[in-house]
Amino acid sequence: MRSLLRPAPLFVLASYLLLSLVPCVPLLLGKQVPELSHILLVEALAWLAVWGVLSRPAWFHWLLIPAFLALPTEIYLFIYYGQGISTHHLGIIAETSPKEAMEFLGRKVWLMGAVLIGVVAWWIAVQLAARRSPMLAWRGKPRWMALAVLAVLATVWAYGWEFGVRGKPAPAAAHTNANANTSPAAGSAIGSALSSALRFVGMSSADSASDEEAQEEDAVEDKDPDHAALAGAGRTGWQWPALPWRLRSPLAFSDFAASWPFGLTARGVDFYREREYLADLGQRSSSFTFKAHQPVQNDTPEIVIMVIGESSRYDRWGINGYARDTTPLLRQEANLVSLPDVITSVSATRLSVPVIISRKPAMQSLKDGFYEKSFLTAYKEAGFKTFWLSNQISFGQFDTPVSVFAKEANVIQFMNLGGFTNNSNFDQILLEPLQHAIADPSPKKLIVLHTLGNHWNYSQRYPKEFDKWQPSLFGIDKPVYTDLKIKPQLNNSYDNSILYTDWFLSQVIQQLKDTQQLGSMVYVADHGQTLYDGTCNLAFHGHNTQFEFHVPAVVWYSDEYKAHYPEKVRQLLRHRKARLATENIFHTLLDLGNIQYDDEKLEWSFLSRQFKQHKRYVDSYGWSNYDNAAFKGDCREVMDKGKPLKQEK
Repeated sequence: MRSLLRPAPLFVLASYLLLSLVPCVPLLLGKQVPELSHILLVEALAWLAVWGVLSRPAWFHWLLIPAFLALPTEIYLFIYYGQGISTHHLGIIAETSPKEAMEFLGRKVWLMGAVLIGVVAWWIAVQLAARRSPMLAWRGKPRWMALAVLAVLATVWAYGWEFGVRGKPAPAAAHTNANANTSPAAGSAIGSALSSALRFVGMSSADSASDEEAQEEDAVEDKDPDHAALAGAGRTGWQWPALPWRLRSPLAFSDFAASWPFGLTARGVDFYREREYLADLGQRSSSFTFKAHQPVQNDTPEIVIMVIGESSRYDRWGINGYARDTTPLLRQEANLVSLPDVITSVSATRLSVPVIISRKPAMQSLKDGFYEKSFLTAYKEAGFKTFWLSNQISFGQFDTPVSVFAKEANVIQFMNLGGFTNNSNFDQILLEPLQHAIADPSPKKLIVLHTLGNHWNYSQRYPKEFDKWQPSLFGIDKPVYTDLKIKPQLNNSYDNSILYTDWFLSQVIQQLKDTQQLGSMVYVADHGQTLYDGTCNLAFHGHNTQFEFHVPAVVWYSDEYKAHYPEKVRQLLRHRKARLATENIFHTLLDLGNIQYDDEKLEWSFLSRQFKQHKRYVDSYGWSNYDNAAFKGDCREVMDKGKPLKQEK
């Protein structure tokens, strides 16, 4: 024991202890760490496994190089964004060139360099101390006993991962009630239970999205084919019974991913899986072409901006008749046209955005992937330089289907270092990259801005000066959104976030005005929000309510655009009150840029005199005809008056 108190072994042990306490950093910042006991237990098991197999630090210290090098970034993200390194951050690192990194860091590059040198020196010092500490070698019977126990635990976990874990038996009365309840809330509960079960068998993603985000998406996540594992169908094709409930692992893959120093490998594995999945989605459409072109080749400067909103609700915009003036700046725009009757077919970002930016039919939105490319490729074929500037995240369980389309752009920038529900950059971070894109020497440009918009936590979507309606949730880190007592604060914060969206869009329009060129902008939200309306006890999205399907959409055009394309503006004004869906956006956006392509459907473009209205279906107990539906209760639940169409999964 005295030998362990010598400087060299003590330094090694202290260094490893500090590394292991990295997940506790949020506690120093006055924040909670979910499942901290699970994380620390995972760390203890990981240390036992590594130390037991490789015997002494001098032989396994090399494995800790990634954890040492990533430590400054992990702590930085904890301090400023309330979370550690995620698959999204790894994606940014992998896709950022050294030149771009230097430009982003600016003068901070020297500070980062000094920190990196210090960390490398620390790692070397620990390695030298480990070599001088033979007493840290683990030998004898305790080592082999520990390895045997770990082997048994690993075998049980692997069996559960392969064949699943049976669910906990429910009381008969509760079981009957669950089957009888077919409300959206019940669907969400079932989805949550399935997600929890998957986490127990180690199948959940080490995703940066928080628990709130996962719960919002549960209504669509229960379509995941991986749920078959719960029935005991092994990936090898063997048929073995699932583990009994009592043998389930209390630890999740996410617990290991949140641990330090070895959890970083889990995040790397998750990132690799996401990259492979994204590559597979991209491969499906790799040879696709629109054969798009402008009818008359010209070099007239032209800029088209597509703004994809997030979680925005039609009836909370002042220009759409809301009692509060949440859109005072847009109201002053003479060339702005608000579209009063636009619906999205499904209330989840990863399913709705592909329908907006490609020709993917709404009733195929629940299926992964699509064999065609997006309007980005069509614009590229027509001679436009394309940009995808995003304040969303690029990798993760809810985002990959969107990222595969983003990769079609000539220039791709993901600016969000936070997440969905944590502190993150405001959408104004997109304005400087937008300015650079507009200033690009290419005469013709398509610029997509994917905003964080009005996503929960609403009070973290805008700076203090936009906290107009009080009381709000501004300054509250993690409000309990299920507490109906905060309903007024929640709604005020949401309206404040719309006020900020109004400012952001006005800034985008002003940048277009300053060019004095052919310029146009389309804004549409991916889905809306339910906000405890009246006696409705539902909030956020993933439900079957009109509040989530009816979305705001606007079109703005410059005076120069109106002079050049007077007929398109005339048809826009003529059709602005038509029944529209996000399926119309792809066709309209290409028409906006005067782009023609094979198999074009001008009857789907509301800028064309050939435009015709079509049936609109939404994901509500099957595919329900939105225009032949009743809206039930204060939740405005969409109920088809006929029989909904069956969904293909």
